[in-house]
Amino acid sequence: MSSPGFEVIHREAPGPLATATAPLSSPDLARRTQAAADAILRAATPAATVTSYQSALRYLCAWAELRFGTALSLPVSVAWVQQFVIDHFGEPERVAEGSGRSTITVNWTMPQAVDETLVQGGFKARPGRLKMATIDHRLAVLSWAHREHGDASPTQDPAIRRLLSSCRKLAREMGEAPKTKTAAIQEQLDAMLATCDDSLEGLRDRALLLFGWTSGGRRRSEIALAHVEDVEWLDDAHGLFRMRQSKSGDDAPKPIKGEAATALRTWLKAANITEGPIFRRVWGPTVGKALSPHAVSAIVQRRASAAGLKGDFAGHSLRRGFVTEAGLSHVPIAQTMEMTGHRQVKTVLRYHQVGEIVRSEGSDLLERSRKRRQE
Repeated sequence: MSSPGFEVIHREAPGPLATATAPLSSPDLARRTQAAADAILRAATPAATVTSYQSALRYLCAWAELRFGTALSLPVSVAWVQQFVIDHFGEPERVAEGSGRSTITVNWTMPQAVDETLVQGGFKARPGRLKMATIDHRLAVLSWAHREHGDASPTQDPAIRRLLSSCRKLAREMGEAPKTKTAAIQEQLDAMLATCDDSLEGLRDRALLLFGWTSGGRRRSEIALAHVEDVEWLDDAHGLFRMRQSKSGDDAPKPIKGEAATALRTWLKAANITEGPIFRRVWGPTVGKALSPHAVSAIVQRRASAAGLKGDFAGHSLRRGFVTEAGLSHVPIAQTMEMTGHRQVKTVLRYHQVGEIVRSEGSDLLERSRKRRQE
């Protein structure tokens, strides 16, 4: 039995629509539809992500051709991935030093000719082993390529997962820690804000720092892309910001309130900005085009330097600082993630736990014990 209305499809004459365009054959339909879908995916993917993935894919293709003499063809085997890890991490050897102590030395196993060709071709910055974070990223891109190709990823094989886990453990033992930016917690943020005067540049930087930090630790790209039209003002002291583009696809409103709202309104009024990008270049009294993500990072670095802060500050310092301060202030992790837009708990947990640990009762155990015994 046909569904209600189905018979109408057969009764209605196509009329002029039949000759409006040439009918698509099945192969044409599949090809054109896929091309259109790919175009949508490309347009929705942040430029930095595209560049990062393209660079990793070029490297994987170059290494495969040099190492195996054939072009990269998916799917690759578990042995292929193991060789990639060994070539780039090296073969470690534990050397006993007596008294139960030992050190790790790593023997570089990639053929010198292959390594030199990769460097000369611009695929590697320098000869030698890669950092573990870089190996992880290259394999994450390889896994993504397999999924896009409709294949199971060999990086999920138990043998590969154990191998990578062991490599990370050894990397930490050798002092290779993940490179992170210094967290701009409340104290550091206030120090940077104190360097902002009432010039146009000072008003902009003050608004940028407060907006980026208080709205959930926005990424530098999210700050650079923020438009006047993205802010819905509820009143003079409260607004809601919706991101145009986010790495995690987060489109939930983020509050702008109090000091941040005042600073943002002051900047927009002083710069006479009523539409378009919020944060723009400034030359004296002249307001120019939108800031780039790199420029946002440079502003954070410059203000941290002006405040005399020690550490490696950049755009990500605002995001890391917000999450760390949330931990210090005992803000529940779920509420923190609502603000930051993190999708995975383990990602935000690293910074949140730092704040929680610093103010935990356990961190003051020695002091607490002494006071208890003195009572």
